[in-house]
Amino acid sequence: MQLIVNGIFEARDAERLCFPATERNREAIALVLEPLLPQAGLVLEIASGSGEHLCYLQQRFSSSHPDLRWRGSDPEPAHRASIAAWAKHFGLAAMAAPLELDAMAAHWPNLGEQPALLLCINMIHIAPWAATEGLFVHGAQLLLPGNLLVLYGPFREVGLPLSPSNQAFDNSLQERDPSWGLRCLGEVSSLAQHHGFELFGRWPMPANNLTVAFQRC
Repeated sequence: MQLIVNGIFEARDAERLCFPATERNREAIALVLEPLLPQAGLVLEIASGSGEHLCYLQQRFSSSHPDLRWRGSDPEPAHRASIAAWAKHFGLAAMAAPLELDAMAAHWPNLGEQPALLLCINMIHIAPWAATEGLFVHGAQLLLPGNLLVLYGPFREVGLPLSPSNQAFDNSLQERDPSWGLRCLGEVSSLAQHHGFELFGRWPMPANNLTVAFQRC
């Protein structure tokens, strides 16, 4: 049985949270992500939310990338519980426990190893700008040259009008919190460059979203 709480489907029989957008975008994200994945090492997801993307991606790439390890993180206890519950539900025994990690924090927890790729899906527009700054500050410290930081979500782009749906979404975000809102890709790219990254690729996605990859120089 499921209960709708604040627009989120919450499984009553476990701690698993269900975000409806996940099923709609996970396949498109996986198709773009596949050629970007390293052959081995740790993929660390920042702000994993329910954990549905993380668990889906680990399942999907378990055969083609058997030497990859996947780990989630989130500052919210309910989200970390959901990540762990989804991993248990799908029998992902090898997935490490999710980290308590806030992208805005001055110090991130010790990972015990350098990640081979950082992944962040639908976070930077639902957080203060300091969270985006934290991603690149800590990403520059954690990633080796050549490794990628991959973002997914809606963006503003200079010279391109926002779609009506993205404009409405941006308005609703800023009504909830003035520090939230769709980020300008040019400003994100400038921030990335300041911290030793360069734009590696930009991929249009369904529902007026983008996947954007930055490579550590």
